Amino acid sequence: MAIRVQPTPFDPGAEVNAMHAANVGVGAVVSFVGYVRDFNDGLDVAGMFLEHYPGMTEKALGKIAAEAEQRWPLLKLEVLHRIGALEPGEPIVFVGAASAHRQAAFDACAFVMDYLKTRAPFWKKENTGDGPRWVEGRDSDHAAADRWKQ
Repeated sequence: MAIRVQPTPFDPGAEVNAMHAANVGVGAVVSFVGYVRDFNDGLDVAGMFLEHYPGMTEKALGKIAAEAEQRWPLLKLEVLHRIGALEPGEPIVFVGAASAHRQAAFDACAFVMDYLKTRAPFWKKENTGDGPRWVEGRDSDHAAADRWKQ
C-alpha cells in the first residue's frame, strides 16, 4: 500500500503502468483518476485550492486503504491526492487497485474512492466568477459510501 499527498503533478498512465510492473502476478489493475473540472453546480471554475491536515489526512487515507486490503485480495493499492493550487484539467486524485482477478480490483477501487470522498480530511475552495467558495460534501457521496457498510 502506498499513500501520497503531494502538491506536485502526476502522470496517471505512469501510475497504472508502475502498478503492473511491480508484480507479474497482477492480472488486473483498476484505476480511478479524478480531474479538476472547469464548472461545478452551474458556475465556471477557474481553479481550485485544496487544503489538508498534514499527518491526519495521510492517517485517514491509510485506514481506508487498510480496510480495502482486509476486504479484498489485493496485490497492490495506491492512493495519491494532490493539494495546493490546481487548474482545470489537472489530475487531482489517483486510486489504483491491483489483484490477480478483476472483481477484487474493481470493488476495492470503488470502495476507496467512496470512502475517500466522505472520510478523508480535504477542503476544496473553488475560484468562480462569483468569487471563491468552499465546496460542500454531497449527499450522493455519503449514499455511495453507505453501500460498503457491513
